[in-house]
Amino acid sequence: MLILGFNSTHDASAALVRDGALAGAVEEERLSRRKHHYGFPERSLAELLRAAGARFEDVDHAAFYWNPRRGLVRFGLHVLRHLPGSLAYFRRQPGIFRDFLALPGLLRDRYGFRGRFHFVDHHLAHAASSYYLSGFDDAAILTVDGTGEWTTTFLARGQGDAIVPLEEVRYPHSLGKVYEAVTQYLGFRPLSGEGKVMGLASYGRPAYREAFARILPRNGHWDFRVDTDFFRYQLGSEVKYSDRLVSLLGPPRAPEGAIEPRHQDIAASLQERLEEEALRLAAHLHRRAPSRNLCLAGGVALNCVMNGRLLRESAFREVFVSPAAGDAGSALGAALEVHRRVTGRAPRTTLARSDLGPEFGEEECAAALRAAGVPFTREPDVAARTAELLAGGRVVGWFQGRMEYGPRALGQRSILADPRDPAMKDMVNLRVKRREGFRPFAPAVPLEDAARFFEDARPSPFMLFAFRVRPEARALLGAVTHVDGTARVQTVDGREHPRFHRLLHAFGARTGVPVLLNTSMNVRGEPLVCRPEEAVACLLGTELDALVLGDLVAVKETQP
Repeated sequence: MLILGFNSTHDASAALVRDGALAGAVEEERLSRRKHHYGFPERSLAELLRAAGARFEDVDHAAFYWNPRRGLVRFGLHVLRHLPGSLAYFRRQPGIFRDFLALPGLLRDRYGFRGRFHFVDHHLAHAASSYYLSGFDDAAILTVDGTGEWTTTFLARGQGDAIVPLEEVRYPHSLGKVYEAVTQYLGFRPLSGEGKVMGLASYGRPAYREAFARILPRNGHWDFRVDTDFFRYQLGSEVKYSDRLVSLLGPPRAPEGAIEPRHQDIAASLQERLEEEALRLAAHLHRRAPSRNLCLAGGVALNCVMNGRLLRESAFREVFVSPAAGDAGSALGAALEVHRRVTGRAPRTTLARSDLGPEFGEEECAAALRAAGVPFTREPDVAARTAELLAGGRVVGWFQGRMEYGPRALGQRSILADPRDPAMKDMVNLRVKRREGFRPFAPAVPLEDAARFFEDARPSPFMLFAFRVRPEARALLGAVTHVDGTARVQTVDGREHPRFHRLLHAFGARTGVPVLLNTSMNVRGEPLVCRPEEAVACLLGTELDALVLGDLVAVKETQP
């Protein structure tokens, strides 16, 4: 049985489940080369079917990550409640509902799909993307994002094959929307720059704590409320914050403008308030679903600092976050949930790898290098040769196997560097990635060595938890220790990623530190590279020193 799941709004993506097994998943941006691609994921669907040797006619079920019928009535009531300001919302939103409702016909008429089409509630798709891949038989489930249909926060319990809804918070009360609006206020692109705000927060102090207590006022109940007078997102406005927020916090930062201490303090205050609410939600959820396990999903679950606090301070002992916790991952969650509906059994497994996308063979990699006139060698021990380059201060592109699903490069489409020299952070940020200098880098470390460098280290294969760097290790890890003494750690299990694991140990054998700076192979504003040609372009168009594609090594200083 073939089930295709997909998402056709921002971060469009597709996933394929075959007879209960995860066959593949890919984000449309990696194929279209348009970051956070918005629209129907035509290339992703075609790539998954091609890799599976199937056609649309062979697909038994299609699963969409949103239920448009569920949101229509609430949308109408919301528009009426907020007239006349909501007129702009009214003009745009019905077209989105129409597009969603037309999807079954689109698949039939344009692509020849003859199976059954399913709409899946958005937060249920998020919940399925985490719980069904966690390996847990019992777990509390918390999903937090901007909005899905009319839900912004979803509390549930996973028991066996079932996800049992418990409670929800409804729009316009949304932690995700508040974070998105303040991201825009701080001069970054909403639905893209939230991670920048999280990184910036560590440079500030929560001097605006009282202001954010007014924005997200504390109440005596388990849930939260947003004072929407500070915002315009609920009106469908392109500018998501109101003049009242400007009066409270001061003038907004212009995009690309100078970052002032005030901006750092606002980011710190926002981040602190988010973490407080997340811990409060987790405490209530634990009372309703007293499991030792917690599954997180939704775009807010990409906030690794918040996740780290939940792991350390909540009553849950184990926390699982899918590598594609945002809307891209809900395509996979929708497919998994439809499998459960159809068969009565959820295809539950323990997801240990995120490399679910396209793969390219050695000849394709060699052809890309030859086409660009780049000389290369084939190395019998590519881990040893790459470790030699890295220990010599080179910055290396590392292109291996199938592409990652989700926003993090985890050793398949990575840029790697020596983590010991603090100056390496600025060099990679400015000369290779071409991004803001305040943004931190993540360390990749063998799972068995993680506790040597990081406090309370746990398995973190998807780089979604921030751990404190041990004080004695901070001097050794100057390029990957953030200003607050933490790091967004990726642990590498040798059973799952043997080649990357060998590279870490080969680097450790040369330096005494089996850790590498790991960041995504792309430059600012572009998606993660997918094909070998894009990796070669990254080598030639940035100050990367070398590129490793499988066993093929191209060193820039040998270029004509």
